[in-house]
Amino acid sequence: MKFGEHLKNEIFPPWKLSYISYDALKTDLKQRQTDHKWNDADEQQFITKLENELEKVFDFVNAKLGEVEARISYCERTIQTFVNNPSWSSDENWALMNDALTEVLFDVNDLAKFTRLNYIGFQKILKKHDKWTGLQLQKDFIPQLREKPLDKQRFDVAIVFISSLHDLCRQKGQPRTTNTDIVVRERATSKYWIHPDNVTEVKSIIMLHLPIFVFNQGKRFEPSDSAVSSVYLDNQNFDLYTGNLQRDDSSQGVRFRWFGSTSSQDINAEHSCQVDGNSVKNRIQLHNGDVAKFINGTLSSEQFASRLRAKGTDPSIINECQAIATRIQKTISDYQLKPTIRVFYNRTDFQVQNDPRVRISIDNDLSFIREDIHRSQNEWRRPDVGIDFPFPNVDENEILRFPYAVMETKVQPGQANPVWLRKLVDSHLVHEVPRFSKYLHGASYLFRDRLPLLPWWLSEMEVDIRKPRASNFGLSRSQSFKPLVDGKYRRAMEAENIRMEMVNDATKKNGSTVDSEGTGQSGNNFLSLDPYSKDGVTADSNWENRPHRMRSTLVKQGDDPLNYGPLSEKRIKKKRLEAGDLGEPVAFENGDIRLDMSSEKRGAFQQEMFVKDPNNPNATIPIKKVKVEPKVFFSNERTFISWLQFCALLLTVALNLLNFGDDVSRIAGAIFIGISAGIAIYALYQFERRAWMINRRIVGRYDDLWGPAVLCTLLVGALIVNFYLRFR
Repeated sequence: MKFGEHLKNEIFPPWKLSYISYDALKTDLKQRQTDHKWNDADEQQFITKLENELEKVFDFVNAKLGEVEARISYCERTIQTFVNNPSWSSDENWALMNDALTEVLFDVNDLAKFTRLNYIGFQKILKKHDKWTGLQLQKDFIPQLREKPLDKQRFDVAIVFISSLHDLCRQKGQPRTTNTDIVVRERATSKYWIHPDNVTEVKSIIMLHLPIFVFNQGKRFEPSDSAVSSVYLDNQNFDLYTGNLQRDDSSQGVRFRWFGSTSSQDINAEHSCQVDGNSVKNRIQLHNGDVAKFINGTLSSEQFASRLRAKGTDPSIINECQAIATRIQKTISDYQLKPTIRVFYNRTDFQVQNDPRVRISIDNDLSFIREDIHRSQNEWRRPDVGIDFPFPNVDENEILRFPYAVMETKVQPGQANPVWLRKLVDSHLVHEVPRFSKYLHGASYLFRDRLPLLPWWLSEMEVDIRKPRASNFGLSRSQSFKPLVDGKYRRAMEAENIRMEMVNDATKKNGSTVDSEGTGQSGNNFLSLDPYSKDGVTADSNWENRPHRMRSTLVKQGDDPLNYGPLSEKRIKKKRLEAGDLGEPVAFENGDIRLDMSSEKRGAFQQEMFVKDPNNPNATIPIKKVKVEPKVFFSNERTFISWLQFCALLLTVALNLLNFGDDVSRIAGAIFIGISAGIAIYALYQFERRAWMINRRIVGRYDDLWGPAVLCTLLVGALIVNFYLRFR
């Protein structure tokens, strides 16, 4: 698909006028080429138009980012008000604030897509210009793109703030309880690639289920906090590369990693080793000034341990750290390791605080830089490389910018992936790449001429990993631009999640299971109203704490329900109004389903609701909340109109027989008129009855057993009478 068509398909309509005028620029470029030979005046006018378009897009992005920051600040102040004033801390207020944050999150996602589309648009039009004119504007226009950098408009800071506020709304302003009993030493790891078009959407989807994990809770988040840099060591023969690629037992790896800018003084020295197919990692922390001494052996493991003793560190920790330091230095000495590659990326972690059972990380802006050049013997890393992605000062032959983001999921062994995570990894948004390694990929590109073996996933780089949307999974907007999650409004998603929690809770009590689609069989034919109740007893406090939109009318145990009919004061007698007797018993012998609130069949599960099965008087089925869609009313109306159309046709035939026929025809016409009138009255009655049942959500029979049969009988009878009178 050409970019012009792709841009039209991906445009967000409310922002249509703020996108790059790609077609106009392309048309202008083509017309000037056909009218005359391209000259300096054409070049200057075209550059002016490009600069105007760039300024338009850049100003719009800045304005929208300002709006997002203002809305986040407003939500932050409002949530603080809820926390400080318990009278404001209600379910309705928390739900409204959650909706407001979801709106902001969708705007951030749309703004990220907007920024990337426009950035690609400028790259495409510059490339087309150079191809048609033979000039080098793509290179000469770099200063303008750096001055108004669309490729560096990152939205991680906004997403982090939204995540923390969203998590506060989930907890209703209460801090998360710390569970120190959860210890996960090994986790099942899977790796995926994410196309840049989908990165912000994937982050937003994960954020709706897992909060962003911030290491330093006491510090306000800054863009540099997400930067992660690692320097990998290897030798001239790339023995560590080969061992890790072939996953040999006892294959090792050594790297030095730090977080944030290069001014960080804390450097982690990490050693990994393959043991029985699993990677075992150990690390110690060094000072920035000691790394070079540690690598060349000037700072021995014994000296390192002595420093720890001087700080009063626990002896067991000292012994463990000394053993790790000895192992790292032995590996460096045995293999003659030198700094080889630097790997840089901006990482976003998703995890519940102090609960590492499910952890997801997304690394974007992934870059690989050669470390075997441009540094002295006393330096362990290049001084000319910082964290200023995309590293414009680094020579293109010394750097590889990875085109995708990398998502890594870590789940406790034996624990199934959450339903939402299974949907995510199976969706069009991610592309699974088993055993992907950053170091192996970087080395295979930067030192390909010196490596006999290459990773299997290099062939995947030639494939477009974007997939067509096969389902409604993901973030989208309705025709009125309202946020949709998996094709549904967020409140509908919450309702479905709560319903599934209730079903799963009840079925677990009854020794059965329910799958992700909500199907399954229960050992008992009833469900608890409250998934948080104990021993099947509903907790009123938990019911009151439910979101207001999830509450239903409680049917109290007692007499049978009454059929009040359409309420109208004119139809209610004054005597009955004063006595409070406004109802009449419901007739259950007509096949209606009856609410059974008796307690003798439930034992310990009191106050749980179920209904009798109309097809089996001795069986029951669980209650399910039914949502009445507008199309149900329209369907009832269409059925009524269909009956009236038949009546009109029959009436037309009858009137022709009456007006233009003989005595026998007039008799037949009169019979048909009677049948037509009777059918019309019957159709009106059925329409009103069904509408009344739909309005009150009555669970009963909506089909018509007798109407079609009686109609056929009457028509056949009328035809028999007509033939009898005609041929007697």
